[in-house]
Amino acid sequence: MTTVETPAYVPGHGLLTGRTAVITAAAGAGIGGATARRFLEEGARVLISDAHGRRLKEYEAELAGEFGAQAVAAAVCDVTDEAQVRALFEAAVREHGRVDVVVNNAGLGGTSPLVDMTDEQWSRVLDVTLNGTFRCTRAALRLLREQGLGGVVVNNASVVGWRAQAGQAHYAAAKAGVMALTRCAALEAAEFGVRVNAVSPSLAMHPHLVKVTTPELLEELTAREAFGRYAEPWEVANVIVFLASDYSSYMTGEVVSVSSQHP
Repeated sequence: MTTVETPAYVPGHGLLTGRTAVITAAAGAGIGGATARRFLEEGARVLISDAHGRRLKEYEAELAGEFGAQAVAAAVCDVTDEAQVRALFEAAVREHGRVDVVVNNAGLGGTSPLVDMTDEQWSRVLDVTLNGTFRCTRAALRLLREQGLGGVVVNNASVVGWRAQAGQAHYAAAKAGVMALTRCAALEAAEFGVRVNAVSPSLAMHPHLVKVTTPELLEELTAREAFGRYAEPWEVANVIVFLASDYSSYMTGEVVSVSSQHP
């Protein structure tokens, strides 16, 4: 397979000027951190959150140094804790006055054959990945309905929600659930002018993924990609920017594959 090189990084065009966004699991590495940076480059103000407080504060300081402290805030949030989820949105309103966009990026993977998988492994992955997305989507829709100004929710799904992969039954079930949640929430939220969509990445490389995935599996997954390479996190973030912007004003209930892999 011929490998297509990663394109040049595209600068911002002000697509989110004046918007305020909440982004979960955004402590630097991966899609969440890349999304926070892209949103700032597009003119948004952001509140980043993560369960890892030290990494979160470090990334907040990094972004504030580049984009100004008034544009960046942070709040520690474990999406498995309803009280922390409520506090996250209260912090966003306190820091930035309102919320326009919510990106639910928090998720947890793992590899285990189903016959060896424990209840704890199954429940932990679903609680972070699916239940966490539910808790944050519910909190977001309650706030956006109360504000009465419309808004956007973007969830992070995965191509594993469509296709089978050995050892990923819990993660695949969770991500398929995120897709279904997205479609149902979109129908309900349309009544108060809120759009709900999802991205479905396949292989977006970041340091944590390298630590938890074998080189052999990474090579196999990369070989499945049409371009013969993995995605950079910012390439997924670009699609999230599109879904958060007015360029996708008539899209809701969609799951957009950021990959050649789809049903």
